[in-house]
Amino acid sequence: MEEFNDDFYPLALLMDELKHDDVSNRVEAMQKLDLIAIALGPERTLHELLPFLNDVAQDDEEEVFAVLAEKLGDFVPLVGGHQNAEPLIHILAILGAMEEPIVRDTAVESLNKIAPELTDDELNSLFLELIRSLSQGDWFSKKVASCGLYKSVIVRVDAPLRRELLMLYNSLVSDDSPMVRRSAAKHLPAIIDKLTEYSKENPASSKKVDDNDLEIISKMFHHLINDAQDSVKLLSIDVLVAILEYFYFIQDSSHNSDCLVSALKLIKDDSWRVRYAAADKFSNIANNFKESEADLLRLIDPFIGLMKDNEGEVRKAIAKQLPDFCKLLRDPSIIESKIIPVVDELSQDPHENVRASLASTVTGLSPILSKQSTTDKLLPIFLAMLKDEFPDVRLNIISNLSVVNETIGIQLLSTNLLPAITELAQDGKWRVRLAIIEYIPKLATQLGVEFFNKELLTLCTSWLWDPVFAVRDAAVNNLKDLTTIFGSQWAEVLIITHLLNIRDEKIGDDDVDKEPVNFSNFIIRITCLFAITKLTPELEASVITKKTLPFIHLLIADPVPNLRFNVAKSYLVAAEALAKSDYAEKKKVIETEIVPNVNVLVNDSDVDVRYYGQKSLDSIKELTA
Repeated sequence: MEEFNDDFYPLALLMDELKHDDVSNRVEAMQKLDLIAIALGPERTLHELLPFLNDVAQDDEEEVFAVLAEKLGDFVPLVGGHQNAEPLIHILAILGAMEEPIVRDTAVESLNKIAPELTDDELNSLFLELIRSLSQGDWFSKKVASCGLYKSVIVRVDAPLRRELLMLYNSLVSDDSPMVRRSAAKHLPAIIDKLTEYSKENPASSKKVDDNDLEIISKMFHHLINDAQDSVKLLSIDVLVAILEYFYFIQDSSHNSDCLVSALKLIKDDSWRVRYAAADKFSNIANNFKESEADLLRLIDPFIGLMKDNEGEVRKAIAKQLPDFCKLLRDPSIIESKIIPVVDELSQDPHENVRASLASTVTGLSPILSKQSTTDKLLPIFLAMLKDEFPDVRLNIISNLSVVNETIGIQLLSTNLLPAITELAQDGKWRVRLAIIEYIPKLATQLGVEFFNKELLTLCTSWLWDPVFAVRDAAVNNLKDLTTIFGSQWAEVLIITHLLNIRDEKIGDDDVDKEPVNFSNFIIRITCLFAITKLTPELEASVITKKTLPFIHLLIADPVPNLRFNVAKSYLVAAEALAKSDYAEKKKVIETEIVPNVNVLVNDSDVDVRYYGQKSLDSIKELTA
């Protein structure tokens, strides 16, 4: 009897927990469904657990249904394989027909996970019947669910059956319910993409898309672009892109004229939401017309029209498409004469988000135009945007300036850029200061050491004392990157020496107004330690022994435990750097200078210091073993 109870315990426990009054308890119980199935084994899961879940799927809360729908998508191995999938599909069909979107969508997703595991015969007998049943259902939720299932079967059936499915889908596209039409529009691109992908992989197959299929898909598309509901019509943009990509793949330009007319209609639609959707995918649309210069030229005025649109959201979307569209145009003079003047207007747009969007892409025009055009026409726009009152605009321009370097050269750029960098380095928004720091190594590589030392070195060290930790941390990493670029000797002379003499230094360029650095300040001390530790792996062994280690030794008795345990970490970094070097005395230095001091930290009064001291000591012993 005891054995019997043990056998039934997992299922009995689940049943009890799913009767709990609190829905959160029932959700938690359902989360363990796969573990219950594993405990029961495939046979009992199929014959005992699934019938129970079939009842649950018809009488519980939506939160429980959503978890059940998600779990069942991975249940095929737990019921003994695809041949036993029918009960799973039946339960998911119940969940997929529900009105709650999260339950319905999760059930559809799980059904799509199960479909690839079925044989063609199982797909025909189980899945197709389900799709037909849902598509012709008497309630909108069933039809909505059916739309998401077609992509799993559309390339696995023969041509006559696929035509039947497309005709059935066409009825969903023209359904009376806007929710059904919206779902059909949403999932149609995935169906077309599946057909395109299959045609690419199986060019000789009888199952690939043919003219009859294209005619039905074309009918669907024209239904969508003429839909009375904007929420449906805007989804036709993705359908258009999918259709264009198919025609581009099969190198059939005979449909280009009709597609272009449809595209222009959507781009100029009365609804700003439709225009926004068109603007957001403008480059994807244009890319499929790139073989025809005449077609691309017809898109220039609509592109400019979107840049001047009354709605800020539309202008924001089209600004992101700027470089990708301009790359397709073969005549740079058209960009200079028609598009750049509108870009200049857009850089002064009253909506800050539009300007920020433009700032993230406008530098991408530099490689498209000549050096002279970039200097004469684009550089003034960049410099004006670097002074924009909205920090994201400045941030986006700075983050993408490296592409401008490659076009006009760093000398010309830096002449105009350095005043802006100096100003932005003290910007009130710390994220702007952070972006400047992250740009410095790129600038340093182009400038060369002499120019960098003269113009930017003082700025780089001043960031170490920024009031925001993220900026100080970035400044430390910046110094490491600069050491990688300029070498150990540069770091020794200009960075390490500066940090070691920090007591006598002053923060900033103006020695009259600035106070000396207060080394008694914990932040100053730990920042110096962080900087020296970060630079250590990039330094020569002689610099580590003569300068880095003596500085670390000074902090071993620091009154702040946080700093002392970072000293323990620093010793490990120094030991690792020495161990990797070819320094003749490295073992002696580690054993006589580093290990004794780490032992001091191992016996520290603070538990964290002792922990990190012991951790470093163990690692150092492994290095010298």
